[in-house]
Amino acid sequence: MKLLISIATVASIMASDALADTYKWVTYKPQGAGDAQAITTQWFADQFAERTGGKHEIEIFWGGSVAKTREIPETLAAGVGDFGDVVTPYFPDLLPLNNAIGFYIPQPMDSLGVGEAMEEWHARYPQFSEELAEQNLHAVGFRPLESYGLLCTKPVRSLDDMKGLRIRSYGFAYPALIEAMGAIPVSISTADAYEALQRSVIDCTPIGPALARGWKYDEVAKYYIEAPFGASFGHIIAMNLDSYNAMDDETRAVIDQLGHDYLLEYSRQLDEDAARVRELWKGDLGVEVMEFPAGELEALVADERVQAVREEWIEKAEARDVPVDDIVEKLTF
Repeated sequence: MKLLISIATVASIMASDALADTYKWVTYKPQGAGDAQAITTQWFADQFAERTGGKHEIEIFWGGSVAKTREIPETLAAGVGDFGDVVTPYFPDLLPLNNAIGFYIPQPMDSLGVGEAMEEWHARYPQFSEELAEQNLHAVGFRPLESYGLLCTKPVRSLDDMKGLRIRSYGFAYPALIEAMGAIPVSISTADAYEALQRSVIDCTPIGPALARGWKYDEVAKYYIEAPFGASFGHIIAMNLDSYNAMDDETRAVIDQLGHDYLLEYSRQLDEDAARVRELWKGDLGVEVMEFPAGELEALVADERVQAVREEWIEKAEARDVPVDDIVEKLTF
């Protein structure tokens, strides 16, 4: 009898071990980046292990070791990874609904507001999740970027000062907005923007303080203009849909709650980063922060080029039977 009990106990332990899962998180972010994204990615993994009582864990594959930035959606969809950072603005044709913020710059929400809006839209409108499901993806959390202004190599105090400036551009809203300002949109990657500022290929780039410091743009551009662009939407914390559906109910509930808690933790870290950078700017980094007449920028929203971009998103949303009125109201001043 004792032997049978012993065998049963060993079998139970082995079965328990067999049920333990290690999920793979693929990210382009270097582990040592030390910014809000890197810190909270590790926080998510630690919390997942803690909240599942060590039954499950996440192994993070840092620095593009498994997939580069633009490869992550396909990598996740194929099941090579379970979790990953989908940089939504890079895939506007693949994920137009989930890129709503990218069609509405400037907009009035801060980082936390943008993240909460994405949570709300996913909860209220199944089309947002269906768009991801078509790529075998599921959103477990949202990582908005910080509120953006303009980092420039020369002082800019009004729209008149923007005439003829070369400004880094990407996505949908920024090219139209920059042209409406009387400036020239220049398409340059994030990685190439440092040299472009240094060599005067561009005069300004839309960015927030934390990212400006992270990419060291503030070494070569010393004027930060508080243009009220609002927060940009950055990343979906996505899962392979099959991996998500294969979780037991208890683990899935942990992930669902953790996704919301992640937004709060990430937003807190991001705010701390931005405040720290602004203090550094006052010191040895010597970046001058300049006010910009908010009314001037908001008036640009009426420009037909800016409105055409917004109408384009509305058409895409209505084509999928998404009620747009509440969404548009949240995105407009």
